Amino acid sequence: MTDSTPAIDATVPHSARVWNYWLGGKDHYPVDRELGQQIEQAFPEIVEIARADRQFIIRSITHLAKEEGVRQFLDVGTGLPTANNTHQVAQTVAPDAKVVYVDNDPMVLAHARALLTSAPEGSTHYIDADLLDPDSLLVQAREHLDFTQPIALTFMGTLVHYPADDELYALVRTYVDALPSGSFLALNDSTDTSQQIIDSAVAWNQNAALTIHLRSPEQVEAYFEGLELLEPGVVSLPYWRPDPSQVGEIRETAQYGGVARKP
Repeated sequence: MTDSTPAIDATVPHSARVWNYWLGGKDHYPVDRELGQQIEQAFPEIVEIARADRQFIIRSITHLAKEEGVRQFLDVGTGLPTANNTHQVAQTVAPDAKVVYVDNDPMVLAHARALLTSAPEGSTHYIDADLLDPDSLLVQAREHLDFTQPIALTFMGTLVHYPADDELYALVRTYVDALPSGSFLALNDSTDTSQQIIDSAVAWNQNAALTIHLRSPEQVEAYFEGLELLEPGVVSLPYWRPDPSQVGEIRETAQYGGVARKP
C-alpha cells in the first residue's frame, strides 16, 4: 500500500511547528524559528502563553481523570507531541485511560505514530481526520472509544484558526451532541485581550499559511452554551484551578479557557 500522506512543506511557517519552537521542542524548521523569533521579539509573552496552554492541559486532564473519573479522551487538533501530552497526563492518573488524538497535518501524523504510545493497561490511537468533517472523524473515533460512556472532548488552542462564527459554534455543538451525558468539553483559545497579541496576530497572518482569528472572552465562553461550566468558569488559563504549590505571582495571559460537563 502506498503512503498517501502529503509531503511536509518546510518553506512556509506552520503553526504546530512554531508552537513547538516556543515550547522548547525540536520539531521545527528555520522558517518556523524565524517567524517564532519575530513574534517573540514583538510579543515576549507568547512563550508564556504557550506554556500556560500546556499547563492548562495538564491541570484540566488531571482533574477530569482524577476527580471526574473520565477514562476516555478525544483530543482534536493534537499538534506536535511535546512533554505531558494528553495520554501521558491521563494515564499517570488512570493507566487504563483510552485516548484518541486527531489531526490532519503530515508532520504531526509522523511524530504521533512514533511517540504517542500508550500505557499497557490503556490505549492510544491517532486518527488522520479534519475537524471540519465531524461525520468522518466521529466514525473513526467510535472505532476506539465507547460513545455510551463519558468522553472528554478537548480543543486546545485549535479553533483559533477558524473564524468565530455561527458555523463554527454549530460545528462544536455537533461534536458535543455526539457525546453521552456526563461527558466533558475542555477548550481554550487565544483572545484579543492584549494589544500586543493583536499586533502579533497581524504579523502571524502576514507570514503563516494558516491564519489565526482572536476571540473575546465572551466568544470563548459561547462554546460552552448549554453545558455546566466547572468553577471558575472561563478565565485566563493561569487562573483555572492553579496548582496550590505554584511559586510566584499568577499573571493573566491572552489565552482563555474552561471545562464544562454535558448534563
